[in-house]
Amino acid sequence: MSNKQNRLDRERKTIRFMIGIYCRSQHAGQPLCPDCQTLTDYAMNRIDKCRFKADKPTCAKCPIHCYQSKMREKIRKVMRFSGPRMMIYHPILTIWHYIDEYASSHKH
Repeated sequence: MSNKQNRLDRERKTIRFMIGIYCRSQHAGQPLCPDCQTLTDYAMNRIDKCRFKADKPTCAKCPIHCYQSKMREKIRKVMRFSGPRMMIYHPILTIWHYIDEYASSHKH
């Protein structure tokens, strides 16, 4: 598997994990509540359809806003809540996210 494919797989895993942290805390969802499952499905679809494909920057650094405004608001809320907790729950994914963010900011 290429590094670029690994990057997309990490992004998918990170988003799923962040939504999971949020849902367990806010909605006592185990598995995900229907709203959080819908958000996860939407986020996976956006990653799959990203025009940058394997060269995609992290969403925070992306010049294109591909999320519908309602979904963008939801994912921002999730990221604001889960982002600080990621270092506790999954430090490896967090470190990789910062590496990917740094690398993508120096590409584009």
